[in-house]
Amino acid sequence: MSASALSAADRRRPWLLLAPSLITLFVLMIVPIGIMTIFSFYEFVTAGVEKEVFTTANWHEFLTDSFYHMFLWKTIRVAGITAILCALMGYPAAYCIAMTNYKHKWLLLLLLIVPFWISFTIRTFSWIHILGEQGVINVLLLKLGLVNEPIRMLYTEGSVIMGMIHFLLPYMILNVYVAIEGIDRNLVSAARSLGCTAWQAFYEVVLPLSLPALVTLVVVNSLYVWNDLLIAIIFLQDDAKRTLMAGISVFSGRYNNQVPLTMAGMVIASAPMFILYVLFQKQFIRGLMSGAIK
Repeated sequence: MSASALSAADRRRPWLLLAPSLITLFVLMIVPIGIMTIFSFYEFVTAGVEKEVFTTANWHEFLTDSFYHMFLWKTIRVAGITAILCALMGYPAAYCIAMTNYKHKWLLLLLLIVPFWISFTIRTFSWIHILGEQGVINVLLLKLGLVNEPIRMLYTEGSVIMGMIHFLLPYMILNVYVAIEGIDRNLVSAARSLGCTAWQAFYEVVLPLSLPALVTLVVVNSLYVWNDLLIAIIFLQDDAKRTLMAGISVFSGRYNNQVPLTMAGMVIASAPMFILYVLFQKQFIRGLMSGAIK
C-alpha cells in the first residue's frame, strides 16, 4: 500500500512543480486569447457598444482588407530574411568560438555579452546616426567623393532587417555555441580516425547534433520579428511600409471604436505563431533539450 501511495505521489510531483507555470500561462495567455476570440465574433453597433450575436463579418472584413495583406506579407518576408541571415552569420561564428584552441576564449564570449550591457533602445536609435542622411556612412561617402548626394539607407525595409539582425545575432551565436560546446569531442575524433576529413566530420557529426538548436533559434527569431513593434516603428515612418505589429497599431487607430474588428485582427495576427510552433515543435523541444536556450 505504501509503495502504491509513493508511486502515486511521484506521479503527481511533476504536475505540482509545473502547476505555477501552467496556471500563469493559462491566465496570461490562453484566457486573453479566448476573450479576444469571443469578442471578434460580436456585432459592432456603435462606439463602445457590441451586440452579443455570432457573426463572421469582422473576420471577413479584416481578411479582405488590402491594408492588412500588405502588412502580413511584408512581415513574412522580413521575418524569413532576418532568420536566415542570422543563421548563416551566427552558426559559423558559434562554431569557430566553440572549436577554437585560443586560450582566451572567454574574451570572445565577452565580446558577445557586451552588447547586452547597453540598452536595446539606445543601440537601436544609434543606427539613425550611422545610416541617416547626415549619418557617419553618408558623410564619409560624400567627403570621399564616392557619391554626389546622400544614399537613402534609413527608413527602408533593409534598415529594419539590419536592426533585427543587430539585436538577434548575439543571441543566435551564444545559444548555438552552447549547443556545439556540449557535443562530445570524442565523436569528432572518432570520425577523423575513421578517415573523415574535417569537413566530413563536421557534416556527419557536428551539424546533425547542433541542428535542433539552430532550428530552435530560427523559430524563436522568426517569432520575435513577427511580434516586434519598436524596431519597425523606429525604422519605418511610412505606415504603408510597416510590419504586422506596427501595422496592427495603425489599424487599431483607424478602427479604434470597432472593438470586435480589432479583436479579429489581433487573433489572426497571433495565429502564425502557433502554426509555426506546431510545425517545428519536435525540433524546438530537441533544441531546448540540447542546450540551445538556457
